Amino acid sequence: MIIDERMVTYINSLDTGHTPFLENLERTAKQTKVPIIRREMQSFLKVFLKMKQPKRILEVGTAVGFSAVFMAQYGEPDAEITTIENYEKRITLIPGDAAEVLKTLDGPYDFIFMDAAKGQYIHFLPEVLRVLDKNGVLITDNVLQDGDVIESRFAVERRNRTIHKRMREYLFELTHNEGLLTSVVPLGDGIAITMKSHEKREETT
Repeated sequence: MIIDERMVTYINSLDTGHTPFLENLERTAKQTKVPIIRREMQSFLKVFLKMKQPKRILEVGTAVGFSAVFMAQYGEPDAEITTIENYEKRITLIPGDAAEVLKTLDGPYDFIFMDAAKGQYIHFLPEVLRVLDKNGVLITDNVLQDGDVIESRFAVERRNRTIHKRMREYLFELTHNEGLLTSVVPLGDGIAITMKSHEKREETT
C-alpha cells in the first residue's frame, strides 16, 4: 500500500459503482485472484475518458478483460478499442505476445493503457510510443509496485529484483526522455501519465 489504507478505504467508499455486468466481472476476478484495476483507478479512468474522449484506444494487457469492458462502457460510444484480449463488438482482440503484436499495429492511438507484465514495460515502450498519437496519452498502471520501487534492490525479494530494476529504468526513461512529459501519481498502485513533448527542453543558467 503506497498511501494510507484508511484514506483509500474512504475514497473508495465514495464510488457509486458500475453496471451489474462490471460488478459481477470484478467479483469473479477477485474470487479467482485475477488482478484488475483498483477502484480508485477506475474512478480516475471514468473522469479521464470523459475529459479526453479518445476515439482509438489501445490496451496492452487485459487479464479477464475488465479494463477493456470498463473503457467500452464509460468511453465514447463510437470509440474503437484494440486489446491483447477480448470483449464485445467495439473491442478488437489481437491474440498473441504483446511484444510481437505491438510491432504489427499501425496506430495512431489517442489513448494507450499499459497494464501488462511489469517487467516488460521498458521493452514495450518503443513500439507503444511509435503508435501513440502526437497528442495522445499513455497511462501506465502499477508503476510503484506497492512501494517496492523506492527500495534498494537488495531490500526487494530476489525473485522480484529484475522487475524492480526494469520498472525503475522504465520510470527514468519516461521522466528523462526529452521527447516526453510524464507525471507519476501515487494513485492505486501508482500510475504514470505520459504525453509526447512538442518542445525541446532548454537548459537554464
